[in-house]
Amino acid sequence: MKITTSRGISLEVEAHGSPQGEPLLLVMGLGMQLLGWHEDFVQQLVARGFRVIRFDNRDIGLSQPFDHLGVPNVAWASLRHALGLPVQSHYTLADMADDAAQLLDVLGIARAHVCGASMGGMIAQHLAVRHPRRVKSLTLMMTSSGARRLPGPAARVRRALLSRPPAGGGVPGIVAHAMEFYALIESPSYRSPEGWMAGRYELSVRRSHRPQGGTRQLLAVVSDGDRSPLLGRIAAPTQIIHGSADPLVPVAGGHDLARKIRHAAIDVVEGMGHDLPMALWPRFIDNIAAAAQRA
Repeated sequence: MKITTSRGISLEVEAHGSPQGEPLLLVMGLGMQLLGWHEDFVQQLVARGFRVIRFDNRDIGLSQPFDHLGVPNVAWASLRHALGLPVQSHYTLADMADDAAQLLDVLGIARAHVCGASMGGMIAQHLAVRHPRRVKSLTLMMTSSGARRLPGPAARVRRALLSRPPAGGGVPGIVAHAMEFYALIESPSYRSPEGWMAGRYELSVRRSHRPQGGTRQLLAVVSDGDRSPLLGRIAAPTQIIHGSADPLVPVAGGHDLARKIRHAAIDVVEGMGHDLPMALWPRFIDNIAAAAQRA
């Protein structure tokens, strides 16, 4: 369903489970649609008593596009960031956190458990700081504080992240390009079944393909800087999940969050990369439920 926030942002939202279930807001990462939270994963959460809300962040999927803002020069922005210079973005991760809070308003949800993955975890940090009374518990998956001293993506991953599929390849070309990137970040100890991930990417591309939106989201991440000064203000019970083999957001980012968020617990998964392998869903759900129980 489509909802419109109090600031006039249109978001595509799905709610699963009983209205009497514990509200759980899932916030997806860079350039990813709500389909990044697999339907079976969602249903397993519903079976644990949650009312699960997944949605497309602004500028991606079926939510409001911001194409009128143009396509940013991410290479130039990355250079400025590397030099310690300020980077301007068309909108911020804090804006996206406000979208999430206003989404809860529209659905009539006063407080929710929140789980964010990658960029979604960065948005969730802002949500817990800017709207502390709305967040019952917080689960941060494969994300970081953005502190400058933390190790960044492996060079090959950074190059692939900024690459684009060849022109004229259609849906197969876009999917093939996405699979090349996925091969770099997939969990080495938890490989997906043959063809399974390609099918998920094709489903996403046929639903919506808006690479310019992903580029603007990337600029929002680059411009957000170091969230460390904010993290001491997070009061919600917090669970951190991070893979030991993550080449995009190295595991040092998870340990850093655990040190900076009061009473945070961390689960480092050996052999996990930067994805959500089916074999680990029960472990993820146990972590989310543990954070909710602490609340």
